Amino acid sequence: MSGTVPVAPRRVGLALGSGSARGLAHFGVLRAIEEAGIAVDVIAGTSIGALIGAVHAAGRLDTLAATFRALDWPRMVAFFDVVLPKSGLIDGTRIAAMVREHIPSATIEALSRPYAAVATDLATGEEVVISSGDVIEAVRASISVPGIFTPVRRNGRILVDGGLVNPVPVAVARALGADVVIAVDLNHGIVVGKNLTAWRSPRVSGAAMRSPGWARSLQQGVRDVTNRLLARDLPAVARLARWSAAEPMPSIFEVLLASINIMETTITEARLTQDRPEILIRPPLGHIRFLDFDRAEEIIEIGYRSAVAHLAEVPAPHPPDPP
Repeated sequence: MSGTVPVAPRRVGLALGSGSARGLAHFGVLRAIEEAGIAVDVIAGTSIGALIGAVHAAGRLDTLAATFRALDWPRMVAFFDVVLPKSGLIDGTRIAAMVREHIPSATIEALSRPYAAVATDLATGEEVVISSGDVIEAVRASISVPGIFTPVRRNGRILVDGGLVNPVPVAVARALGADVVIAVDLNHGIVVGKNLTAWRSPRVSGAAMRSPGWARSLQQGVRDVTNRLLARDLPAVARLARWSAAEPMPSIFEVLLASINIMETTITEARLTQDRPEILIRPPLGHIRFLDFDRAEEIIEIGYRSAVAHLAEVPAPHPPDPP
């Protein structure tokens, strides 16, 4: 018998990145991984990557994909529990309830495989890796886009979107035990200028809401809510109207979303230089806006095709030495 020690199979980890509606590409990527016969051992996710990763770890990915494919205007609006903008425009309770429907496990420890969500400590700027405890709380913290969703208070910390510090959590997947990391970067090639026009579509009729442009109408609806809240201070609004009429400027949401895109793109490039995955999948989604969930089929298919083109590069496991 040989005196060598058999080499254990290499553990595969997923690092699912942030990207709002672009995150639907994760469904296509995961389908390609399954078709390639690649067994995923650990999952790390940021923002929508944390959401989809948690549902995948719970074995309910198909039902969540069906939910997103079926989204229409009324269903989308139902998730937007708009509150007075104290620390965020949307409370996020309804989205958390939707996620709970797809994750029967109450805790991360009860999921079928190791999982972690990435959030950001708003007070210190530190990366917070949540790998135990309430799985919905972890997802809710990771998706809390500043200014859009209210933050999550957890263990004395105020947590917001993990994309602020680690949009593609390669190192987190390795810390969970991955030897080979398949990373999905959704922030590559973003056309930032599109966010500066994403909120400017006019009001539309009920029939138009049912058309493929409903997500952009939703953005206009959120902007209208904000304008009504601002209307409480009529003199200030009047002055703002006179100023903006003379020199049109982006809305607060246009500025916020474009700024986040710029920041996450820059941080992603820096982190991926430091934390290089074995396989990096970058679906060409630069044309997809923050709330383009009405383009689910298109986004999923782009993710699938992009993954198929890259997965041939996955290193083969080392077979054990013969006796």
